[in-house]
Amino acid sequence: MSSLKEIKSRIGSVQGTRKVTSAMKMVSSAKLHKAQGVIQSMIPYQKKLDSILDKFVSTSAVASKLVSSQNENEKKIEVKKVAVVAFSSNSSLCGAYNSNIIKQLSQVVTSLENGGISGKNVLCYPIGRKIEEASKKMGLNVVSEIEYGENEKFALQTLAANPDYNKIKVLAKLLIDKFLIGIANPSDSEGIQKAVIIYHHFKSPGVQVVEHFDYLPIDLKNYEGESDNRQDGFYNDYIVEPSSEEVLEVLLPQVLIQKLYTCCIDSYASEHAARTIAMQVATDNADDLIQELSLLYNKTRQQAITAELLDIVAGTGK
Repeated sequence: MSSLKEIKSRIGSVQGTRKVTSAMKMVSSAKLHKAQGVIQSMIPYQKKLDSILDKFVSTSAVASKLVSSQNENEKKIEVKKVAVVAFSSNSSLCGAYNSNIIKQLSQVVTSLENGGISGKNVLCYPIGRKIEEASKKMGLNVVSEIEYGENEKFALQTLAANPDYNKIKVLAKLLIDKFLIGIANPSDSEGIQKAVIIYHHFKSPGVQVVEHFDYLPIDLKNYEGESDNRQDGFYNDYIVEPSSEEVLEVLLPQVLIQKLYTCCIDSYASEHAARTIAMQVATDNADDLIQELSLLYNKTRQQAITAELLDIVAGTGK
């Protein structure tokens, strides 16, 4: 049986761990509350923007290079290089949050390899230190920093802890430019023909779901609005000024920027929701362990006192 000193030392160690997990739970809970407010304010705008895009593109005769063609007879562009934007956290202690993202990234890369695209032709933009480390181990072509202004760069992993719309905007425009280069000249090493996003979707504080979708080219199925394009059996007919081409030129990049920013906020909220739950479970386990160790300490102490009394009584009898 362990000595009283050892048990007391273990109790002190567990109490110290409990203080850390409890503090981390409080911090993550506060950050989650703030992120939830941002999401609740942004989702109606995002849904309306998706609905506008869906209605406008589906009823417009103007085609865009950023939108995937629905015409089966049209020649498909061969995909030679793919960009993957994956969101994780910079630190651990958030349950299976990071491992789920890494697993999904591995599945996406395996699917691309089965389609004839090697890992070297997968351009990974990791937002979060954990996914950056994992993507490097997978042998992917990792981009850790991108240019931001003149003679200035920023690390993508900083967006995991501090979602910044202006920096997300730079990343989205970079992906759009690379995509346009890739479909105009597939042999250009600077271009891509497809972009994929992997992130955690925040459903509730207790539920976060890993999702991935094709970011580029735009698949209208991912941007369907809540209402149908038809009203009373007729399609909406928009009067567009100055022209459909000019409206699409502004609308599509704005939708893509907003979509990427929404994923970033979604992932940020999911991280802190996962960490809040993980730290709550760890705190509860620490409380249970402290109770068990305290009971063992008292039991061992009582046995030691009883043994001493027996020795005193036995010595007095002689």
